[in-house]
Amino acid sequence: MKSRSQALSKVFYALSDPTRRAVLKHLGSGPASVSELAQPFDMALPSFLQHLQVLEISKLVRSKKAGRIRTYQLTPDPLLAAESWISAQRTSWEKRLNQLDNYLKEMKEKKL
Repeated sequence: MKSRSQALSKVFYALSDPTRRAVLKHLGSGPASVSELAQPFDMALPSFLQHLQVLEISKLVRSKKAGRIRTYQLTPDPLLAAESWISAQRTSWEKRLNQLDNYLKEMKEKKL
């Protein structure tokens, strides 16, 4: 359970940055080289590579090297785990909000 929680934390950390989210969006269209991924961003390549490293550590992407070109591709399974966690939380939050709504309605009816 702790390992799953740590993996989920890494995914949410990776998703917390707009640059990394943009990279994931780009990779949704298919694999891309580092230079293709870095092109739209105004940052030094070493800084951009740190973003790719965070994505790789979180297992949201994987890379392979062919000659001098490193290509990244999306690995969606960690996103599915995050989606599942969010869905479970949403169910809990909705239940609590419904309970609060019912309580407030009862309190209002008692005052009338």
